Amino acid sequence: MKDLVWGNFLGFLGFLSGLIVAFCRLAHKNTRPNVIFLKGGYVCLPVGLAARCFKISYIIHESDAVAGLANRILMKKARKVAFGMPISREMQEKHPNYIWTGIPVSPEFKKVSLMKQMSYKEAFSFNPEKPLVVITGGSQGSENLNEATRAILPELLQFTSVGLVAGRKHYEDMIDLKQYENWENANLESNFRMWEFNTTMNELMGAADVVVSRAGATTIAEMAALGKATILVPFERLPGAHQVKNAERLKELGAAAVIGDAKMMEEPNLLLQEIHHLIKSPRLRADMADKLATEAKIGAAKHLARIILEEA
Repeated sequence: MKDLVWGNFLGFLGFLSGLIVAFCRLAHKNTRPNVIFLKGGYVCLPVGLAARCFKISYIIHESDAVAGLANRILMKKARKVAFGMPISREMQEKHPNYIWTGIPVSPEFKKVSLMKQMSYKEAFSFNPEKPLVVITGGSQGSENLNEATRAILPELLQFTSVGLVAGRKHYEDMIDLKQYENWENANLESNFRMWEFNTTMNELMGAADVVVSRAGATTIAEMAALGKATILVPFERLPGAHQVKNAERLKELGAAAVIGDAKMMEEPNLLLQEIHHLIKSPRLRADMADKLATEAKIGAAKHLARIILEEA
């Protein structure tokens, strides 16, 4: 309890400090911007409040399915509110300044042909004729996803190849899994590979038949751009439970399978069963991938830039 109170107190001091800095930066008319772009999160709140006081236009981008507290406060006076996920017609009619722009992702994240997918598998030394599951918790990794993979890996390898991106933070803790990564004459014999981090994630996930990942908005946007069958494992303990809300929305649309993090840790076989179900159901994978692809907004970065420049 003391840690929580102390953390909140430090957070409040940080907010006040940010507010003072924002007012000082925006006070000078000669350097005052015509428009400010706020990506979201608590660090944007002091800037947005200072912008209001100086009557500076600002534009917000909300990546998640449900806006966080800072954005909910700032949205009331924003000139434009750009959303990463589709918004309802009713919401658009009620708020004409709400726009679905999508989430900017690297142009390398795009749908690949079956031949390209097979060539990517070969490039990573996997059998191109065998299905591939890629499991990733992002650049830092996810301890829980790693541990669940460890628990079910022997069974997984009986019906699919597996690529695990363990993450910089947790790679050393997973080094024992290298025993499954068997090479002979520079050929991968075991259909398992593990990386600390992969610099060509678009190619690795492009090679996958199924991707297992957290449910962050940018990750979802990348999967949508690739058009991949995805199993989302949202981390429930994040503030605002935004990953849970992102995942639930896609599950309702039939665009992703979802397993709660706590349930997965209690019973890792739930992840094994979901992967097996998708690997054995190519039509379901294709349908799920198509529905997720409709969530992708091509040219999101250009759309956002155009809105900002028009406002400026």
